[in-house]
Amino acid sequence: MSARFVYWMNVSLDLFIEHTHDEQGGGDWMSISDELHEDFNARAEALTMMVQGRRVFETMESFWPAARDNAEFPQVYRDYGRIWTEKPKILVSRGRIEAPHNTTVFGRDDAVARLGELRESGSGDIGVGGAAIATQLLTAGLLDEVLIFTHPVILGSGRPLFDAVTVPVRLDLLEQAACSGGVTMHRYAVVD
Repeated sequence: MSARFVYWMNVSLDLFIEHTHDEQGGGDWMSISDELHEDFNARAEALTMMVQGRRVFETMESFWPAARDNAEFPQVYRDYGRIWTEKPKILVSRGRIEAPHNTTVFGRDDAVARLGELRESGSGDIGVGGAAIATQLLTAGLLDEVLIFTHPVILGSGRPLFDAVTVPVRLDLLEQAACSGGVTMHRYAVVD
Protein backbone atom coordinates (compact mmCIF):
# COMPACT_ATOMS: atom_id res chain seq x y z
CA MET A 1 0.00 0.00 0.00
CA SER A 2 1.42 3.36 -0.97
CA ALA A 3 0.94 6.84 0.45
CA ARG A 4 -1.56 9.26 -1.06
CA PHE A 5 -0.99 12.91 -2.00
CA VAL A 6 -3.85 15.17 -0.92
CA TYR A 7 -3.84 18.77 -2.17
CA TRP A 8 -5.54 20.83 0.51
CA MET A 9 -6.43 24.50 -0.01
CA ASN A 10 -8.78 27.35 0.91
CA VAL A 11 -10.41 28.77 -2.23
CA SER A 12 -12.87 31.44 -3.30
CA LEU A 13 -16.05 30.40 -5.08
CA ASP A 14 -14.25 31.08 -8.38
CA LEU A 15 -11.33 28.85 -7.29
CA PHE A 16 -8.64 31.40 -6.48
CA ILE A 17 -6.27 30.73 -3.58
CA GLU A 18 -4.90 34.29 -3.41
CA HIS A 19 -6.52 37.55 -4.44
CA THR A 20 -3.36 39.67 -4.38
CA HIS A 21 0.21 38.61 -5.10
CA ASP A 22 2.04 37.28 -2.04
CA GLU A 23 -1.06 37.41 0.13
CA GLN A 24 0.70 35.02 2.49
CA GLY A 25 -2.35 32.84 3.08
CA GLY A 26 -4.04 35.51 5.15
CA GLY A 27 -6.48 37.12 2.79
CA ASP A 28 -9.30 38.91 4.59
CA TRP A 29 -11.69 37.21 2.15
CA MET A 30 -11.40 33.93 4.09
CA SER A 31 -13.88 33.02 6.82
CA ILE A 32 -11.90 30.74 9.14
CA SER A 33 -13.68 30.35 12.48
CA ASP A 34 -12.20 28.52 15.46
CA GLU A 35 -14.58 25.65 14.67
CA LEU A 36 -13.26 25.39 11.11
CA HIS A 37 -9.69 25.66 12.38
CA GLU A 38 -10.37 22.70 14.68
CA ASP A 39 -11.32 20.69 11.59
CA PHE A 40 -8.09 21.83 9.88
CA ASN A 41 -6.13 20.76 12.97
CA ALA A 42 -7.72 17.30 13.08
CA ARG A 43 -7.06 16.74 9.38
CA ALA A 44 -3.46 18.01 9.66
CA GLU A 45 -2.80 15.84 12.72
CA ALA A 46 -3.91 12.76 10.76
CA LEU A 47 -1.41 13.40 7.93
CA THR A 48 1.75 11.33 7.92
CA MET A 49 3.68 14.17 6.29
CA MET A 50 3.33 17.50 4.46
CA VAL A 51 4.80 18.58 1.12
CA GLN A 52 4.98 22.31 0.53
CA GLY A 53 6.30 24.62 -2.13
CA ARG A 54 8.64 27.41 -1.07
CA ARG A 55 6.03 30.17 -0.91
CA VAL A 56 3.63 28.14 1.22
CA PHE A 57 6.43 26.85 3.44
CA GLU A 58 7.88 30.30 4.06
CA THR A 59 4.41 31.68 4.82
CA MET A 60 3.89 28.91 7.37
CA GLU A 61 7.43 29.23 8.73
CA SER A 62 6.97 32.96 9.35
CA PHE A 63 3.89 32.47 11.55
CA TRP A 64 3.20 29.02 13.00
CA PRO A 65 6.36 28.31 15.06
CA ALA A 66 5.83 31.55 17.01
CA ALA A 67 2.05 30.99 17.24
CA ARG A 68 2.68 27.66 18.92
CA ASP A 69 3.79 29.31 22.16
CA ASN A 70 1.89 32.60 22.00
CA ALA A 71 -0.59 32.64 24.90
CA GLU A 72 -2.42 35.58 23.29
CA PHE A 73 -3.57 33.37 20.41
CA PRO A 74 -6.59 31.05 20.59
CA GLN A 75 -5.82 27.46 21.53
CA VAL A 76 -6.65 26.26 17.98
CA TYR A 77 -3.82 28.44 16.63
CA ARG A 78 -1.36 27.19 19.24
CA ASP A 79 -2.39 23.62 18.48
CA TYR A 80 -1.82 24.09 14.74
CA GLY A 81 1.54 25.71 15.47
CA ARG A 82 2.55 22.55 17.33
CA ILE A 83 1.21 20.28 14.56
CA TRP A 84 3.00 22.21 11.81
CA THR A 85 6.38 22.43 13.56
CA GLU A 86 6.40 18.75 14.60
CA LYS A 87 4.93 17.14 11.47
CA PRO A 88 7.55 15.77 9.03
CA LYS A 89 7.69 18.01 5.97
CA ILE A 90 9.22 18.09 2.51
CA LEU A 91 10.04 21.55 1.17
CA VAL A 92 10.27 21.64 -2.63
CA SER A 93 12.64 24.47 -3.50
CA ARG A 94 15.52 25.30 -5.80
CA GLY A 95 16.68 28.18 -3.64
CA ARG A 96 16.86 26.60 -0.18
CA ILE A 97 19.13 23.76 0.80
CA GLU A 98 17.98 23.40 4.41
CA ALA A 99 14.95 24.24 6.51
CA PRO A 100 14.00 23.93 10.18
CA HIS A 101 11.04 22.27 11.91
CA ASN A 102 11.45 18.63 10.90
CA THR A 103 11.80 19.54 7.21
CA THR A 104 13.72 17.87 4.38
CA VAL A 105 14.44 19.88 1.24
CA PHE A 106 13.97 18.40 -2.24
CA GLY A 107 15.56 20.39 -5.06
CA ARG A 108 13.17 21.25 -7.87
CA ASP A 109 14.98 19.44 -10.71
CA ASP A 110 14.22 15.93 -9.45
CA ALA A 111 11.58 16.77 -6.84
CA VAL A 112 8.61 15.15 -8.60
CA ALA A 113 10.53 11.91 -9.19
CA ARG A 114 11.62 11.85 -5.55
CA LEU A 115 8.05 12.55 -4.42
CA GLY A 116 6.88 9.66 -6.58
CA GLU A 117 9.36 7.38 -4.82
CA LEU A 118 8.20 8.71 -1.45
CA ARG A 119 4.59 7.99 -2.39
CA GLU A 120 5.43 4.41 -3.39
CA SER A 121 7.43 3.64 -0.27
CA GLY A 122 5.28 5.56 2.22
CA SER A 123 1.86 5.18 3.76
CA GLY A 124 -1.03 7.35 4.86
CA ASP A 125 -2.05 10.74 3.54
CA ILE A 126 0.58 13.32 2.63
CA GLY A 127 -0.78 16.86 2.60
CA VAL A 128 0.21 19.02 -0.37
CA GLY A 129 0.38 22.81 -0.05
CA GLY A 130 1.01 25.06 -3.02
CA ALA A 131 -0.45 25.36 -6.51
CA ALA A 132 2.85 24.84 -8.33
CA ILE A 133 3.76 21.55 -6.66
CA ALA A 134 0.13 20.34 -6.76
CA THR A 135 -0.02 21.02 -10.51
CA GLN A 136 3.25 19.15 -11.06
CA LEU A 137 1.97 16.16 -9.07
CA LEU A 138 -1.33 16.23 -11.00
CA THR A 139 0.47 16.36 -14.35
CA ALA A 140 2.71 13.46 -13.31
CA GLY A 141 -0.29 11.34 -12.30
CA LEU A 142 0.73 11.38 -8.63
CA LEU A 143 -2.01 13.51 -7.06
CA ASP A 144 -4.64 11.33 -5.38
CA GLU A 145 -7.10 13.78 -3.83
CA VAL A 146 -8.15 17.42 -3.85
CA LEU A 147 -9.59 18.82 -0.61
CA ILE A 148 -10.96 22.33 -0.92
CA PHE A 149 -12.61 24.63 1.58
CA THR A 150 -14.67 27.09 -0.46
CA HIS A 151 -15.26 30.48 1.11
CA PRO A 152 -18.39 32.48 0.21
CA VAL A 153 -16.69 35.12 -1.89
CA ILE A 154 -15.98 35.76 -5.58
CA LEU A 155 -12.55 37.31 -6.10
CA GLY A 156 -12.59 37.74 -9.88
CA SER A 157 -8.82 37.38 -10.20
CA GLY A 158 -5.77 36.07 -8.40
CA ARG A 159 -3.76 32.87 -8.11
CA PRO A 160 -5.79 29.88 -9.33
CA LEU A 161 -6.10 26.57 -7.50
CA PHE A 162 -3.98 24.93 -10.22
CA ASP A 163 -1.52 26.36 -12.71
CA ALA A 164 -2.13 25.68 -16.41
CA VAL A 165 -3.63 22.23 -16.84
CA THR A 166 -3.79 21.26 -20.52
CA VAL A 167 -6.25 18.36 -20.40
CA PRO A 168 -9.42 17.83 -18.37
CA VAL A 169 -8.99 15.75 -15.22
CA ARG A 170 -12.02 13.88 -13.90
CA LEU A 171 -12.73 13.78 -10.18
CA ASP A 172 -15.09 11.73 -8.00
CA LEU A 173 -16.74 13.40 -5.01
CA LEU A 174 -15.81 11.55 -1.81
CA GLU A 175 -17.09 13.88 0.87
CA GLN A 176 -18.82 17.22 1.26
CA ALA A 177 -19.95 19.27 4.24
CA ALA A 178 -21.20 22.68 5.24
CA CYS A 179 -18.88 24.40 7.71
CA SER A 180 -19.24 27.49 9.86
CA GLY A 181 -19.15 30.92 8.24
CA GLY A 182 -20.78 29.70 5.02
CA VAL A 183 -17.66 27.70 4.06
CA THR A 184 -18.17 24.39 2.28
CA MET A 185 -15.77 21.46 2.15
CA HIS A 186 -15.43 19.16 -0.86
CA ARG A 187 -13.06 16.21 -1.05
CA TYR A 188 -12.46 14.60 -4.44
CA ALA A 189 -10.52 11.59 -5.67
CA VAL A 190 -8.51 12.18 -8.83
CA VAL A 191 -9.82 9.63 -11.37
CA ASP A 192 -7.59 10.30 -14.41
